[in-house]
Amino acid sequence: MRLLKKQGAEVRVVMTEAAQEFVTPLTFQALSGHPVHSKLLDTDQEQAMSHIHLARWADCLIIAPATADMLAKLAHGLANDLLSTLYLAAECPVLAAPAMNQAMWRKPVTQENITKLKQQGVQFIGPETGLQACGELGLGRMSEPEAICKHILNNNAPGHLHNINVLITAGPTREPLDPVRFISNRSSGKMGFALAQAALNAGANVTLVSGPVNLNAASGIKLIKIETALQMHDAVMAEITHQHIYIGAAAVADYRPLQILTHKIKKRHDSSTIALQKNPDIISAVANLSEKPFTVGFAAETDDLETYATEKLHSKKLDMIAANWVGQVEGGFDSDQNALQVFWPGGQKNLAMTDKRQLAEQLLSLITERFLSRQTN
Repeated sequence: MRLLKKQGAEVRVVMTEAAQEFVTPLTFQALSGHPVHSKLLDTDQEQAMSHIHLARWADCLIIAPATADMLAKLAHGLANDLLSTLYLAAECPVLAAPAMNQAMWRKPVTQENITKLKQQGVQFIGPETGLQACGELGLGRMSEPEAICKHILNNNAPGHLHNINVLITAGPTREPLDPVRFISNRSSGKMGFALAQAALNAGANVTLVSGPVNLNAASGIKLIKIETALQMHDAVMAEITHQHIYIGAAAVADYRPLQILTHKIKKRHDSSTIALQKNPDIISAVANLSEKPFTVGFAAETDDLETYATEKLHSKKLDMIAANWVGQVEGGFDSDQNALQVFWPGGQKNLAMTDKRQLAEQLLSLITERFLSRQTN
């Protein structure tokens, strides 16, 4: 709080009952120059609704330390104290700096709660690896105040993509065979949604065209839901005119059935043949526009990744391509983690295996650097 005050921020403090066991409200009141809020129904507030007042006042809500208990409450929408109720009422960006024992951090249920919160748009700062209050050493230590303060200030400053229009595709497509069956793939959409969140955090105006996924887009992202490759193509071309950056992260089906039956296909023969026809190549359609946006493609490969990726980069006239291994490797489809090899004309960079949210931020940083460089040139 001292660091934020030094940077000119106006700070209000909310304390849970547990927090008051460590630091007195009087300390924070003296440092902030404002009363500390701790009661859900505060008689000093108009209509006794302090959570609504604070939620509308704040430009940013930072929860530090964010305990395992509080993360669980927020992930499941519980609202039995001021902080958890404030989270539900807040429409501003929410940042959390976790702090807990390394074993608690590793627990699958904790990671599930964190995944849910990320899908709700919560940004995480840390945790770090280090000596913990219990005496153990491991991942779970709260990030240092300087790192948290820097992240908050960067989050609320105009981003590098301020007022830049970014169009992203995500997830799989479904190509129907009959009323109950379809051809699809294992894409979860997590990478595309993480890129959309990273672009939004960078100040961009984000449009996300997504196939069927079990993910929620953050408030502020224009979400267009589709099912088939043809629908994705039409949605992209309808939105592409005023876009500055296009990122094709979706796993679009290359082919669709030549004929879609109106009745369920019956199991009458030992074998069956399905005739397929080629779907439109969305990334090529965008890259070949007379006034094309900065165009980024994706390539998921099971072998000879660099050869196929660079061939696609040049043949489709892309500005950049992000390639990853799929199949018998860690990360990729259905995983929360991934690694990328990124190529552009005259350069390349490897992004190591990490959480897709962090990977998206790293990739978007590369895209932004190349995009701004092209604009300057």
